[in-house]
Amino acid sequence: MTLHSLDRQNHARMRVAVLDDWQHIAETSADWSALNDRADVEFFHQPLGPADDVVEALEDFDILLAMRERTAFSPEIIARLPRLKFFNMTGRRARGLDAMVRRGITVSITGGGEDVKDTAEHALALMLSAVRRIPEGDASIKGGSFLENVQPSFRMAGRTLGILGLGLIGGHVANYCRAIGMNVTAWSRSITPEKAAAAGAEAVSVDELFSRSDIISVHLVLSPETTKFIGESELSRMRPGAILVNTSRAPLIDEPSLIEALHSRRIQAAIDVFNEEPLPVDHPLRSAPNVVLTPHVGYGTREMYQIFYRNSIENILAFLDGTPIRQYSPDRHSM
Repeated sequence: MTLHSLDRQNHARMRVAVLDDWQHIAETSADWSALNDRADVEFFHQPLGPADDVVEALEDFDILLAMRERTAFSPEIIARLPRLKFFNMTGRRARGLDAMVRRGITVSITGGGEDVKDTAEHALALMLSAVRRIPEGDASIKGGSFLENVQPSFRMAGRTLGILGLGLIGGHVANYCRAIGMNVTAWSRSITPEKAAAAGAEAVSVDELFSRSDIISVHLVLSPETTKFIGESELSRMRPGAILVNTSRAPLIDEPSLIEALHSRRIQAAIDVFNEEPLPVDHPLRSAPNVVLTPHVGYGTREMYQIFYRNSIENILAFLDGTPIRQYSPDRHSM
């Protein structure tokens, strides 16, 4: 007997929590009618807060649909959600789901990581915003001034881009910036001159990348080896006025060292990812000079959300039928 037929026999309806819908996009991204026919679905449009608040909000739900890297689910929180039977995480890769699997919770993920152009485009947008001082210009005009509060920019053509992590996203960024006329250098653990050349880049050492680049775009996979990969030593090698762009993972950069470098006005930065999200209102990055900040929207296009939520609904319906699909495997999907 399948889980769905058992539910019908017992006249029970599963409760589904759609979490992290901070942009109010979930309901219009997919057709929820098939799931609404079989379960009670509730959408959460605000962050849930600390662990006790997460447990209080979700302890009566059987199924959770979460957006990767928004609400955190520690093993301690999972242990306090005894009704949880199925957990769905958006994206092809995820962290922190092994504890759920060990507790017998079925875990599925979605597509959406196959096409990385969304994040690559956002990296380019951050570069342009920082180089051309777009936030400063916007704030100056809206504040009643004009050009007097805006620093001069520099021409990107002829300058050097350093890509830290020449994978799929880094490869797209290389193509975009070569089209602008930039010279592209790159480093990754497995890079070879041939691999770099295939992406239109020059393979260099880490030290050379930091010392030569006018813009550095970070696209490393987060691991114990890459945590705080960029620290005080690396930042000190950057050229005066060079721009560090991070659309990958916040822990790749040592945050206190970055904040110090920004306050000294030696470098600039453009950041889309943070160690704590939402970023606390009193966080020093909010008041730091020389930085452009966006609220982790690198992947957040309408097209990507459609993939996330359509796949999520398919995953939940398959689970209710007793035939889970896209199941999470720690060996294949963790990062």
